[in-house]
Amino acid sequence: MLAPLGVSALIGVSFWEMLNRMTAGKFDPHAIDNPLVGKPLPQFSLPGIAGGAGFSTADLRAAAARQPVLVNFFWSSCIPCMEEADTLGSLAAEGLPIWGVACKDEPARLAKFLDRYGNPFQKIADDRAGRVLIDWGVDGYPESFLVDRAGLVRWHIGGPLSPDNVRDDLRPALRAMA
Repeated sequence: MLAPLGVSALIGVSFWEMLNRMTAGKFDPHAIDNPLVGKPLPQFSLPGIAGGAGFSTADLRAAAARQPVLVNFFWSSCIPCMEEADTLGSLAAEGLPIWGVACKDEPARLAKFLDRYGNPFQKIADDRAGRVLIDWGVDGYPESFLVDRAGLVRWHIGGPLSPDNVRDDLRPALRAMA
């Protein structure tokens, strides 16, 4: 009989803590800790989409050995993915390699998305089955990971990239890798 009371108390305390953080301006629903940060890339190999070249762990490590690579998991019907398109385009124009993983996407829908919002990706892999996103610990779309020259994930964001989080979080992470 005490179990339901204990569960209710735990939920109430958690909710109270969340409200206190929101009031103090310290609650960020996108600040999701990803277990892959600081660790090597998981093993994977994905085909390309619509005839393009996909990529694998080995391909990503080889590219990141020359320059850090941003890996972006996205879905063409995701509104936050549409919102981050300009930011990804700006980063690509500045020379940051961005590799995309289209999650559970159809080629025709993806083509329309890229036509409308631009294509900042050097490569786009097809994770239609959704297995690789699980290995990376992806909780939602979009999510981005920065891979360093040693093939380790050094930075992660759950949610769309914006000029603010690029300035405050991504650029410092890139400078730390220089």
